[in-house]
Amino acid sequence: MMMNNNGARTDSCGIALITNLRAEFTLLLLDLEEYFFDHHRFYHVFTDSKGEKRTTKGSLKICSKSLIFEPDQIAEPILKFPFRDCSRIEEIEDKNSSNPFEENRICGICITCHQICLIKEQSVVAPYKIERGPKDYFFKIEDTSKAEDVVQSLLQLHRASQLDKLADQIAMVTAILQSRLARTSFDKNRFQNVTERPHMECEAEMVTPLVSNPGHVCITDQNLYFQPLNSYPETVVQIMLHDVRRIYKRRHGLKPLGLEIFCTENDLCSDIYLKFYNSKDRDELYYYMATFLENHITEQTAESYMLQWQKGHLSNYQYLLHLNNLADRSCNDLSQYPVFPWIIADYTSSELDLSNPKTFRDLGKPVGALNKERLDRLLNRYREMPEPKFMYGSHYSSPGYVLFYLVRVAPEYMLCLQNGKFDNADRMFNSFAETWKNCLEGATDFKELIPEFYGTNSSFIVNSLKLDLGKRQGGKTVDSVELPAWALGPDDFLQKNRDALESQYVSEHLHEWIDLIFGYKQRGSEAIAAYNVFHPLTYEGGVDWDSIKDPNQKIAMLTQILEFGQTPKQLFISPHPQRIMPKFQNLSRGFSRGTSMTELSPGCLCEDSFEDLTEESRKLAWSNISQLCIVYQQKIHKEAVTGITVASNGVSVFTTSQDSTLKMFSKETKSLQRSMSFSNMALSSCLLLGSTTVVCSSWDNNVYFYSVAYGRRHDTLMGHDDAVSKVCWFNDHLYTSSWDSTVKVWRCASADLSTSRKNCCELIAELEHEAGVNTINLNPIGSMLVSGNKEGTISIWDLTNLTILHQIPCHLGTINDVAFSPDSRHVLSAGEDCCLKVIDVQTGMLISSLPSDQQQRCFCWDGNSVLSGSESGELLVWDLIAAKITKKILAHSGAVTCMWMNEQCSSIITGGDDKQIIFWKLQY
Repeated sequence: MMMNNNGARTDSCGIALITNLRAEFTLLLLDLEEYFFDHHRFYHVFTDSKGEKRTTKGSLKICSKSLIFEPDQIAEPILKFPFRDCSRIEEIEDKNSSNPFEENRICGICITCHQICLIKEQSVVAPYKIERGPKDYFFKIEDTSKAEDVVQSLLQLHRASQLDKLADQIAMVTAILQSRLARTSFDKNRFQNVTERPHMECEAEMVTPLVSNPGHVCITDQNLYFQPLNSYPETVVQIMLHDVRRIYKRRHGLKPLGLEIFCTENDLCSDIYLKFYNSKDRDELYYYMATFLENHITEQTAESYMLQWQKGHLSNYQYLLHLNNLADRSCNDLSQYPVFPWIIADYTSSELDLSNPKTFRDLGKPVGALNKERLDRLLNRYREMPEPKFMYGSHYSSPGYVLFYLVRVAPEYMLCLQNGKFDNADRMFNSFAETWKNCLEGATDFKELIPEFYGTNSSFIVNSLKLDLGKRQGGKTVDSVELPAWALGPDDFLQKNRDALESQYVSEHLHEWIDLIFGYKQRGSEAIAAYNVFHPLTYEGGVDWDSIKDPNQKIAMLTQILEFGQTPKQLFISPHPQRIMPKFQNLSRGFSRGTSMTELSPGCLCEDSFEDLTEESRKLAWSNISQLCIVYQQKIHKEAVTGITVASNGVSVFTTSQDSTLKMFSKETKSLQRSMSFSNMALSSCLLLGSTTVVCSSWDNNVYFYSVAYGRRHDTLMGHDDAVSKVCWFNDHLYTSSWDSTVKVWRCASADLSTSRKNCCELIAELEHEAGVNTINLNPIGSMLVSGNKEGTISIWDLTNLTILHQIPCHLGTINDVAFSPDSRHVLSAGEDCCLKVIDVQTGMLISSLPSDQQQRCFCWDGNSVLSGSESGELLVWDLIAAKITKKILAHSGAVTCMWMNEQCSSIITGGDDKQIIFWKLQY
């Protein structure tokens, strides 16, 4: 979430969620293209219905087109006085002044207005009520020393509103704004650090949907600041340059004046959007920031994102977000809001079949061409049309369409766009099936979707604010959106939409839709052949702005374009390649480190991957995993057990502990056979190479190699600058994680480790993290590594080229354990926040979150079921499909800290804070 400059919470795509139904001023109460200049404390003096004189205290907002009075009592309506409807604005003199030198002191204003708007009456967001006059309204100022300046400002703005031509009105308001900006400057007392050196200062506007807020921009060697002229909603906005990850130049109002700044890698919603008054200021600030960032930020292009998507490193959803971003689509500009495709074409069946191609919309055609009969009618009109020709009279994305979908969570945006009114009840977003049908059959409806349809916040579907959106013909009240029969509820609807977007069918055809919206079929002869031609004004460069001399014509054309919608910037001029969708056979036996990523996409693994002779044993074991019983338990350490590994013969069990010892325990004789101490600090994990060498990680920053045959420490690897948290091994490569925020990859020949040769580990890679790494794991074929850090972030790494695939902020606090599913399609993590999280490896999408009442410290899983060790000492059995805990098994008297399971999943050993190890078996 972030705050927009109306002071409201925003969701992932920037539209405010109006969760507080108070009579509260926001910039959305202004008209489009209106500015809020200043505010002062006033008393509204009036006579009530009983003839009694009353006074209401509040704030009087001076805006460029209106005067707005916000009463302190939230039950009272906000009063909006449009200057164009005011016939008189006069000062009121204080006749009762006792000071002979202040006989003509101004104490307030009198306004004669033909009609005013009553907004949020009884604290309810609803269409504005109009109170018609003419009528006199009296306001008394609290600080009389400011009265004269206030009156002069009001008279000046009132004169601007009375000019005959709109262009003259805008010119006069612009002059007033520039005068106010020129008389002020950025307050350098707002710098966060006295050592900051300012680089440049200029005037600009902070842009959010439907709103522009003027002020001063200042950039230093450490921070970017924006100080609103009106100090609303906060005195200054600060962006730390070290936090900035992406910056984009933007078109705003068809001019190259915008700059959007992101402090995240993947979010669509930016941290600030600025509109400058000239491109020189915009470009200077952009290049200063770009120079600052170039040493540690890799610039991403459409092509680089395309390659990541092709290889499975980006989900369909993520890729579309990036393309929208690069194509000038911004959540802060409703005329260029991100556009997403209709995917599902079946809104009538009781079950949604994502394996049936008929379930999906034809992604190779624009919405207007999906219905042949309607297209034939449109083509007949197109052929008879004079130049410039266009096939569709409306666009697939516009401010009206965006708010059509979002009115239930953004009612004040709709009221702002439509002059204080909601749309006709029968034209509202009432039903998914009706909306899809109208897009197929309506004469002027060709709209696509918005990202929210593929997000996780279903509030835009539900009328949780209990808005009065009117009644349809037949008397039915407009409430929540009617769902298709196959959706169990709003969240399920969005989940199925996400499933559809990431389905194999869509992955195989999404490039066809990209060609239409962002690619080579957007313009020219290819667009004509694809029936993809919209009005010329909607395309970038479709208007020669400088050639239009008449200011009134220029304003009218700009208004038309902004309301109609705009086509994205063209990103590709040649056909977009199809996504690589490989099918794998016997991947576990055929993989080598030389396999290229075009041959292997880690997220796309076939159904019969990893099948071997133990598969049936595993299935049987996991189907009975809740039938565990204790075979034997033994206290063998003086502190908590941290690691367990077992020899291939199943007899010798090796354990590590916070007591700094490695113990060797015989399962057959149930006796302790060896005890070794390498340092005076805790050992954190262990693994066994063959039957000859035990590898132990330690809090003393080292990794120790213990020879079973010789009964002594064979070698020491001084690997990290902080505690080593875990070790993993695959194919002569050792992976070590550390609280020093790295995972290191070492080449260690197992043959050398079994001899007396020392220092046989060669560092070949260092995987950097943003916080201490607490746990790691490899997928079964050693092609990927997943790491979990102390700040709750999961990182998935491609080990074939040692690059990061996904970085997912997943938990609140430390991640205790993390592991791939056997088929490598998912990652499961357990965190300090008492949640289990399931992540889709291919998309990086969090697909499930399962809470519990305590931390889960360790686990094993088969992709569908989980056996976890809890903080309380219980073993929990989870059904991920049903998203519930199915069994709790008493185990340790303290937290279950580590767990080992054999390859057949039939034998389990757990270790705990109670210093014990427990041997378990399944009862079939």
